[in-house]
Amino acid sequence: MIEVKNLHKSFGDAHILKGISNTFEQGKTNLIIGQSGSGKSVFLKCLLGLYDYEEGSIEYNGEVFANLSEDKKRDMRAKIGMVFQGSALFDSLTIEENVMFPLRMFTKLKKDEMRERASIVLKRVNLEDAHKKMPSEASGGMQKRVAIARAIVNNPKYLFCDEPNSGLDPKTAIVIDNLIHEITEEYNITTVINTHDMNSVMEIGDSIMFLKDGLKAWEGSKKTIFKTDNKIVTDFVYSSNLFKKVREAVLKEQG
Repeated sequence: MIEVKNLHKSFGDAHILKGISNTFEQGKTNLIIGQSGSGKSVFLKCLLGLYDYEEGSIEYNGEVFANLSEDKKRDMRAKIGMVFQGSALFDSLTIEENVMFPLRMFTKLKKDEMRERASIVLKRVNLEDAHKKMPSEASGGMQKRVAIARAIVNNPKYLFCDEPNSGLDPKTAIVIDNLIHEITEEYNITTVINTHDMNSVMEIGDSIMFLKDGLKAWEGSKKTIFKTDNKIVTDFVYSSNLFKKVREAVLKEQG
């Protein structure tokens, strides 16, 4: 579990995060949604320890990250997996070597042990025969699955995903969504996903936080987002006629 309390972050005179509090639960896919400029990316970088903040706290299972020693912070980072927006694979490394990279950084495993662990997670993301391929030989969907394998290779307690469906076709995006959701439940990870994709909200939104102008404007789930009367949320969600029709169908079904 990750607990955020009264988080404030500014850049000069620009007050980006304005007192956000939220709890991200273990074993669930916790989504952060909102329009561009709402503070999603800054918030995620604060969670990852990439940005300092002026006020508030971030607790990982009761431990305040900012109060940890440098050694403890390194230990905490070893418990974190990250799926970047553009996959961020190393072009000069094979897929197997990319997946092994966190093990080289954070463990003292022997090379054979690293290869065995990489093989396990590549199999989990249905890439059993891709070990020796280069990233340039993989499709966008395959690269994203490699990024997920790399993120979970060190058995993390926390998984962060920044726009994991960016650049993917709708069918592949659903595959990636479902894979992240399955892995979250299997590994009992606290997963936090930054997204603007409403299909992701409908597919895997166990818990959803909506940001607007650096404030938490709404929280709920995929089951409740279509029932809300919060205009800020409905303007965002129902900017597409498709989701207007989905909401109408949901409300009609509920009588």
